[in-house]
Amino acid sequence: MGISLNPSTLLSGQGIDVSSLVQEVLSQSSGQLTGWQNELTTLQSQANDLNGISNDLNSLATAVQALSDPLGALTSQSASSSNSGILTASATPSAAAGTHEIVVSNLATPGLVYTNDFAGGTTGSILPSGTSTGEIDLQIGGTSGTTHAITITAGSNDTLDTLASYINSQNWGVTASVVTDMNGSRLAVVSQSTGSPSALAITANTTNLAFNTPSGAANAVLSIDGVPYTSATNTITGAITGVTLNLTSAAPNSPVQVTVGVDSSQVTQVINNFVSAYNQVIKDFNAEYAIDPTTNSEGPLGSDAGLRGLQSSLLADAAYSVSGNGGYVNLASLGISTNNDGTLTVDSSQLSSALSTNPSAVLNFFQNATSTGFADKFHSDLTGLTDPTTGPLSVDLQQNKTEQQDLNNSISNFQTQLATEQAQLTQEYSQVNASLQSYPLLLQQVTETLASMGSNSSSDSNSSPTLTSGL
Repeated sequence: MGISLNPSTLLSGQGIDVSSLVQEVLSQSSGQLTGWQNELTTLQSQANDLNGISNDLNSLATAVQALSDPLGALTSQSASSSNSGILTASATPSAAAGTHEIVVSNLATPGLVYTNDFAGGTTGSILPSGTSTGEIDLQIGGTSGTTHAITITAGSNDTLDTLASYINSQNWGVTASVVTDMNGSRLAVVSQSTGSPSALAITANTTNLAFNTPSGAANAVLSIDGVPYTSATNTITGAITGVTLNLTSAAPNSPVQVTVGVDSSQVTQVINNFVSAYNQVIKDFNAEYAIDPTTNSEGPLGSDAGLRGLQSSLLADAAYSVSGNGGYVNLASLGISTNNDGTLTVDSSQLSSALSTNPSAVLNFFQNATSTGFADKFHSDLTGLTDPTTGPLSVDLQQNKTEQQDLNNSISNFQTQLATEQAQLTQEYSQVNASLQSYPLLLQQVTETLASMGSNSSSDSNSSPTLTSGL
């Protein structure tokens, strides 16, 4: 379409709006620029969606990896105690399923030695009157243990408070403290470990402190399935393969049942994590293929063939089945059904029943020694689908990036060209505008000149000489 100007104003001296006229000329030349910018906007929308789906696909890969991990949650074991007031238990994947009866007769206790009440309180000297030094020999570890000679020096460590502080600074594996009650103050030394190796004894003493007979340093005594067992600590690992017992109270007349089996809570959680991650990716696909009623078109990636191929691959993986396996051959047999939109739903009660009825078959469905389980297959496929170089989304993103770069280069070059054209047009139309603005003055001058020429012509006519003839 051409550019129209109002002839009535062109010769009035108002001239033309150079800026508007230049923009109007350029707008007719920049249709291609608008097309490129719209195309760039579409590519950016596609890239955003591709990145979102790629992130969700990587989350799915992580969830599937957890299902296929031979040391992961599916192989986790738990150990429960019938009386946690007496003992608690935990298990590792190496623990065998079963029930054990534990009887705790005694807890392991730390070695202890303490003094009688000291008349001098916490700050009085423990040295005999008239002496400036003394010695206390503390044996740690029983008769075959180490003896530490503690030299007592007046003004340094000769009070209960300073002696306790001195002992604690030596890092001997004991803790010294001063206990004060209504009867007075006493020094107490307690081993930081338990059982017979923690036994304490005072083998020499030249101070005014009177030590009581050492106590504690007893081993834990219990029976496991009727077999006697002793331990220097109250945390027992190895007595039952893969199980750790934590003794909290002695109860020789109260047997405790420890049950070892599959940790259903962890297994359920990792399956639910997979379903949630899978559903998110399927919802991403569905959003791209849904028709927008306002525009009557699909999402930015609706025509992406690679995305449809990826969707087909994931739907096929979710439908994967094995043979035999006690009837647990696919997701549906575990209570995980497929909805009309391709997403999955977990029937918690059916899954729980499968885990309690045949936990080994559930594990074998997801992963097995021949790497042909559901999670094994899914993980293998996702490794290729999420490859940062050859994965379909990575390929699409790289192509999208290249196209955006090409468009940006074209837009930049075209904008440079338009800028040059704008400068040239502005210069040309400015010259035209100057001429148009000077037209009224020029017209006036011409008119005045013509008027002046007409006046002179009339005057010459009126003064013409009269010719006479002489006779």
